[in-house]
Amino acid sequence: QVQVVESGGGLVQAGESLRLSCAASGPTFDSNDMAWFRQAPGKEREFVAFINWSGGKTEYADSVKGRFAVARDNAKSMMYLRMNSLKPEDAAFYYCAVRISYSSAPYDYTRIEEYDYWGRGTQVTVAS
Repeated sequence: QVQVVESGGGLVQAGESLRLSCAASGPTFDSNDMAWFRQAPGKEREFVAFINWSGGKTEYADSVKGRFAVARDNAKSMMYLRMNSLKPEDAAFYYCAVRISYSSAPYDYTRIEEYDYWGRGTQVTVAS
């Protein structure tokens, strides 16, 4: 069983920055692709950022590109999301997702169905 725990959420002013962290248990952290998703009230969960198992590949939703940066530290079994220039529309619960299933075939990393484990989320509130 894999446990996923997000932290770092909170209240910030528009234009400020925040860093979220995700700690994932399990012996295969350095083999797992991971992603950040977010969900605002009344909306579907949406893709935010992706990072592959090694950290060598990152992808971002257009809405956050240039403002957010995802990174990981496999030695610490941690993934991070640095959020800069936060906007009110960034306010949401942010979720860490872990893909355990291995496949050498390409897959759509923006789909929630591609991930096997999820954290409970951390709230990000952006005030103007």
